[in-house]
Amino acid sequence: MSAVSAPSSDVARSRAAVRVLEDTSTIEARALVQRFGTKVVLDSLSFEVQPSTIHALLGPNGAGKTTLIRILAGLLVPSGGTVQILGVAAGSSRSFRRLIGLLPSGDRSFYLRISGIENLVFFARLHGMRRREAARRAREVLEEVGLEDAATTRVAFYSHGMQKRLSVARALLADPPILLIDEATHDLDPDGARRVRELVAAAAGRGTAVVWATQRLDEIRGFADRVTLLAEGRAAFAGTVPELMATAVPRRYLLRLRNGLPVRYSLESAGRSALGSLGTLELVGESSSEHYVLALADEVVLGDALAALSRVSIDVLTCREERSEIEQAFLALAGKSE
Repeated sequence: MSAVSAPSSDVARSRAAVRVLEDTSTIEARALVQRFGTKVVLDSLSFEVQPSTIHALLGPNGAGKTTLIRILAGLLVPSGGTVQILGVAAGSSRSFRRLIGLLPSGDRSFYLRISGIENLVFFARLHGMRRREAARRAREVLEEVGLEDAATTRVAFYSHGMQKRLSVARALLADPPILLIDEATHDLDPDGARRVRELVAAAAGRGTAVVWATQRLDEIRGFADRVTLLAEGRAAFAGTVPELMATAVPRRYLLRLRNGLPVRYSLESAGRSALGSLGTLELVGESSSEHYVLALADEVVLGDALAALSRVSIDVLTCREERSEIEQAFLALAGKSE
């Protein structure tokens, strides 16, 4: 992937707006309410994103993530509350649209019968760029996402991962100070997902404020700066990723055990007897497996349970949490049962 030349003056204007307001929030939403008929999708939600920040949006299906992104993009007028983008109210004007780079979920809006660069020139013209400027900018962003060799290839012949990178390129056309990204990686292989995250992280490094909605919980580790977890239209959590992880209280562990008992004794029955009220032990897989799930009772410390197993000559070879800290926090804060 090659380095990108600096954006031209026409597309740098929105970036200048960020520099003027670099000490203020790029996105500021207050007491947002969204109703569809009698259904309340967002309920008094407040939300803020700073420049050079990747702000992850988590939440179960129906929590309001896509609705929030549509409001921030100016595609939906909220039932109540306010949205300020770079200090001005969200809207649908051309000048406002140039502030926003949007990657919608399940994007199917490219023209498959024309090339990647022709698609980008078309969308750049919709942003108000002159034809020569549109062509120049299209080449720049294709190089940035590593598609310069496929610039003249019809989009119908792009792989799914290539189309995703083309979506990123389109979102970057106007060099926007804000990227709104809805489930960009949910159907990509690990390498494709990594490339998209790298492109977004590079944009954030240049000052862009990013809202990243995802169902891939663990991809935000080491990637997102802050996270908001939505549940039933409200913010169940807002803070950093480490702060989210700290809310997790692990109660289930995957153990690899070795039976040091005489052959006539069952590891499983001996383990359950040793644990007693400390927790439960369940075999994973075939009866010959060494892998078990340990579920601790409330208020029980892991070390006490492991010590109880050791006292009856059951060796604990490995021990790890059944779920990641982020998944555990998600389930607890979103009110989901296991």
